[in-house]
Amino acid sequence: MFDKLEADLAKAVMSLPATKGFEIGSGFGAALMTGRQHNDAFEPGPDGRPRTVTNNSGGIQGGISNGETIVMRVAFKPTATIASPQQTVTRAGEPTVLEAKGRHDPCVLPRAVPIVEAGVLLVLADHWLRQQAIRAV
Repeated sequence: MFDKLEADLAKAVMSLPATKGFEIGSGFGAALMTGRQHNDAFEPGPDGRPRTVTNNSGGIQGGISNGETIVMRVAFKPTATIASPQQTVTRAGEPTVLEAKGRHDPCVLPRAVPIVEAGVLLVLADHWLRQQAIRAV
């Protein structure tokens, strides 16, 4: 239940500001599949090593990498601080209008991509180091 690769990846990216969704492989689409449709059958790869036919699991099975490409998607909400006036309330609960001033990013995407990549790489490095420690024992 703890320290699964997909759980650690989810924790890393869901901890980023504005993140609202995360999925691995076929993700939410898997809920519409049967077990037979979603099953990642293995076949010999070009180098003789096993590989999956579909990679519906997104490169992670049973909480560990299966050697396939890790496929994940992250969804971000739109920026809330916009130039348009917005209805809100004061601390006292009185209605008021908020009008943002100054420089605000209209979209988080340009900043999100390198931050997601860095978070994923940190998680992968952490899991790799754990595997090395286990082998050293």
